[in-house]
Amino acid sequence: MFESLELWAKNLVEHYGYIGIFLISFSESIVQPVPPDPFIAGGTALGLNPLIASLVATLGSVLGGLTAHTLGLIFGEPLTKKLLGEKNFLKGEAFMNRYGVFAVLLGALTPVPFKAICWLAGIFEMPRIPFLLAAFIGRLPRFLVFAYMGSMFGY
Repeated sequence: MFESLELWAKNLVEHYGYIGIFLISFSESIVQPVPPDPFIAGGTALGLNPLIASLVATLGSVLGGLTAHTLGLIFGEPLTKKLLGEKNFLKGEAFMNRYGVFAVLLGALTPVPFKAICWLAGIFEMPRIPFLLAAFIGRLPRFLVFAYMGSMFGY
């Protein structure tokens, strides 16, 4: 299954360029497991502009993160309480209340699954503006690094 997702994402970037990078970044922030980083690097290695690719990926990722945040707000609390129990739910809520912006920033910058952080931010009702700012501030530099690395090895 993972190989078919990876092949799908590769074909998407090769055939659709920036739109493919946007779609991979968007969907990765909600549910799909393939990170956009290698596709950003691959796209710039194939000739896409690194700055534009980074901005498109960031926009896709942040909008996908906002979608996951919204889904977490709508569906997350009852399901999370049912799966984890009230005690663990309250621990998670305390963690997000204390470290919310930093958790989003860390998830955006590192290999921590960003989608999980986005869902948790919604489940625990993190305000949208700080969420969006932390997501943007974390995702852009990460994607810039991958885009410029790809362009160094491309054409």
